[in-house]
Amino acid sequence: MEIRNLGASGLKISAISYGNWLTHGSQVEEDAALACVRQALDEGITTFDTADVYANTAAETVLGKALAGERREGLEIFTKVYWPTGPGKHNDHGLSRKHIMESINGSLKRLGTDYVDLYQAHRYDYETPLEETMEAFADVVRSGKALYIGVSEWRAEEIRAAHALARELRVPLVSSQPQYSMLWRVIEAEVVPTCEELGIGQIVWSPIAQGVLTGKYQPGQAPPEGSRATDSKGGADMIGRWMQDDVLTRVQQLKPIADDAGLSMSQLAVAWVLQNDNVSSAIIGASRPEQVTENVKAAGVALDDAVMKAIDEVLDPVVERDPAKTQSPERRPS
Repeated sequence: MEIRNLGASGLKISAISYGNWLTHGSQVEEDAALACVRQALDEGITTFDTADVYANTAAETVLGKALAGERREGLEIFTKVYWPTGPGKHNDHGLSRKHIMESINGSLKRLGTDYVDLYQAHRYDYETPLEETMEAFADVVRSGKALYIGVSEWRAEEIRAAHALARELRVPLVSSQPQYSMLWRVIEAEVVPTCEELGIGQIVWSPIAQGVLTGKYQPGQAPPEGSRATDSKGGADMIGRWMQDDVLTRVQQLKPIADDAGLSMSQLAVAWVLQNDNVSSAIIGASRPEQVTENVKAAGVALDDAVMKAIDEVLDPVVERDPAKTQSPERRPS
């Protein structure tokens, strides 16, 4: 497994992270989830990403069980705060001091650990002063409950403002967690240059575009039964943007490129995001252990300029690049 620094920090993480957004506590039975985490560990993955909102806190509990007994110093455990949890009352979401301080305690209990390596703001909160949010995160770090802080799906100007406050508060803001794939490149114009300047690394989610870049979805055909595109609880709403014949046709044209590189299509997709120097790690999920085994093979793969150019030539008409697509809700969800 390739190991990379998280941004300009001294924290080293696996180039492939294991995430359980859609796979623990909801979509996948617990035994299968435990098997996938065990496979991730066996493949050399040391970095595990979750969030309190995933499966309404159940994902953290399952991950905590899966990692129980492992040497804590050999793991990097990441979680997030913002989205509603529990009964979803008025203080059960957002980035207020109250919600952050209560949420970190709940996450640590569910994960079965005294601290997380990285605590991330899952979206930007327009209803809470940024100063309040950053001061709360600083207190979480000073209390020893988190070692580093990060953000997810924040715009460049929001990251810059948070980084300035973090410097004043003397706490390490080291990461950004955006969606990023061959098809979704909205971070490239503004977020990546800003983060490169500030020493912030990307931990990217959905590098396979919710499974579309595996090539299993064929143009003009119904999605396979049991696939994510047919599961309303498994991300069917998000994958919908890619389930267009023009997109699926072009994705199929990636197969000979992958074959020539000696990679599966999913390995090509994961390797592609890791070619970006600002990407510290790519998050993969899995419903079966063999999916973990396949995708970790993308670590350490170097794609030459000809391969990168060929990918661009195939996908260019259907790639999303608009930086305005990186956004948080203007109001907290109710």
